[in-house]
Amino acid sequence: MKLAKITAALVVAGLAMPALAGPKEVELLNKLTARLEKLEARNAELEKKLEARNVEMEKQVKTLKTESDEIAKGLDSPRLSESEPELTVRLKAVEKDALGMKKAARIAEGLEGIKVGASLATVGQFASGLPKDIENGSAQLNYRADVSVELPLAPIGDIDHKLFAHLRMGQGLGLNAAFSRLGHFASAPNALAFRASGSSPDDSVTILGQAWYQAAIPLPFLGFKPYSRETLELTFGKMDIFGFFDQNAAAGDEAKQFLNSVFVHNPLLDAAGEVGVDANGFQPGFVASYLNYVDKMQPWRLSVGLFGAGDKGANYQRSLTSPLLMVQAETQLKLFGGLTGNYRVYGWNRSQGTDFDGTLTKHTGVGVSVDQRVGDGIKLFARYGKLIDGELPFNQAATLGAEFSGSYWGRGADSLGIAGAWLQAGKGYRSAPVTTYLDELQTQTAFTFTPRGAEKLAEVYYRYRISPQFELSPDFQFVSNGGGNGDAKSVKVFALRANIAY
Repeated sequence: MKLAKITAALVVAGLAMPALAGPKEVELLNKLTARLEKLEARNAELEKKLEARNVEMEKQVKTLKTESDEIAKGLDSPRLSESEPELTVRLKAVEKDALGMKKAARIAEGLEGIKVGASLATVGQFASGLPKDIENGSAQLNYRADVSVELPLAPIGDIDHKLFAHLRMGQGLGLNAAFSRLGHFASAPNALAFRASGSSPDDSVTILGQAWYQAAIPLPFLGFKPYSRETLELTFGKMDIFGFFDQNAAAGDEAKQFLNSVFVHNPLLDAAGEVGVDANGFQPGFVASYLNYVDKMQPWRLSVGLFGAGDKGANYQRSLTSPLLMVQAETQLKLFGGLTGNYRVYGWNRSQGTDFDGTLTKHTGVGVSVDQRVGDGIKLFARYGKLIDGELPFNQAATLGAEFSGSYWGRGADSLGIAGAWLQAGKGYRSAPVTTYLDELQTQTAFTFTPRGAEKLAEVYYRYRISPQFELSPDFQFVSNGGGNGDAKSVKVFALRANIAY
């Protein structure tokens, strides 16, 4: 039947005629028929495979749909279970990590600009040359911990403003208590010693030392801020006056540099008590400061401050009834081949200062603070102060020193500091006989002397860096002619300071 159909097809195609077909034509026809049968068999085989593949694909699609439904169901639930597909678990893990990153980014954005500092300093001191009456107090330990936070506030137009807070705690007065009995002008050989006022030696009380607000207003007011090269800074609150006046890059940090207070600040302001701070070393105040940096290489600043001073003025009882007025002019110069130096001149006035004999009178003084780099690793400093009106135990003081970088001996992070001080006894003080501390202790060896000349001090320290946050500093101080007493025995003070700062 197939052969007849093929023959008929060939006849129609003009390839064969049944009536005329010879042996060759029949043979050719048979070959064509055989090939067609093979093609039909192959076609049937392919159709079976295709059908089987379609069935397999349908199974796979069904399986994928089932898995997709399970994944969607799993993703709709915040919980994880053992029966969930691995992909669901991974997607949830990725989603959790992404949410965690977003949360961290939001926290980081909220903390942007916040500055936090913390430090812990411990000092051990031993004094040689103290009278026998206080030998038991010739060796002392103390510690001080500080935490500060600077919090930027949302700008008001072009005005940037911030809050600053400083917490302090500590125990131990170091050798300061012993030196206060000697009648020395420099009665604080350990400026790091701190114990909250009114606290017993057993207490480690934390106090809020500083809490102030500052606004930085670009000038001219309502001008285009990117073009501004002048700023007016207004600050008010409870503060450390030395953060705004009498600064010095080489001698201004008792935790890292010199320990004796006469080298940390101007001796007349600090050791002589002209700043009139409270028992913890702080006071309320207001500071207005104009900064001009039209010449960025040599900016300059003018500052004026009004502070509560004295026994009641510094602790918010009668803050501004007899205030301390401070004014300062400062500039930054590039000298010695372009090396930076800071030069400050200032003056102060107290309408009710306290003379050495307890008399309340007007006090006026002037001072200078200079620090200048003279080499890649050498920084010189000097301070001078003079009381123009008023009578203190010493009315004139000068300090001079240098800080050397350890890079000169292969210890770039270390520093060596050396300084000397000269504290001239005041004219009124020299005319009044002074009784030594021994009389205060009611001993039989009390005597009086007439002050003359100047008290002289020297201090040397070496700051050895163990790590970026941990430093050790051996320190040595030498005091002669203490309190202007030419017969006073020289005192040597040895110390070791450990400072951990973040």
